[in-house]
Amino acid sequence: MQDNISKYLRKTDIVLIIVLALIPCVMMAFNLIPHDADRARLEITADGKVLGIYSLAEDRVIEIGGGNTCRIEKGEVFMSHADCPDQICVHSAHINAQGGSIVCLPNKVILKIISAEIGADAPDVIASWAEKGTPVH
Repeated sequence: MQDNISKYLRKTDIVLIIVLALIPCVMMAFNLIPHDADRARLEITADGKVLGIYSLAEDRVIEIGGGNTCRIEKGEVFMSHADCPDQICVHSAHINAQGGSIVCLPNKVILKIISAEIGADAPDVIASWAEKGTPVH
């Protein structure tokens, strides 16, 4: 069996395969390292004005202008209620100390993570979903 493998692969090929297999493992291990939630902050903006900055270390419920409610639980932030018709912000993924933002366009509300790792000047990524047949605005 060893002779069959050595016919087709050289030692450098085997080393290359091992290195390429280890790269995703190292990257995944780096992402599993807990980020410092004590230093991460949630910035809430409504209609272009900063309403407040909150620590992710303390669980709380925050009412935003009567139409939205966000929650901070176990270092994660999510929109628990919105009175907008599309509910995209409510169905958005939770954000945490690693970064991210949640946007409610109809109510002009932005939940944004600012932290030492991300920095306030870093670009944001906004992800959303729409049900089949529903236009995305």
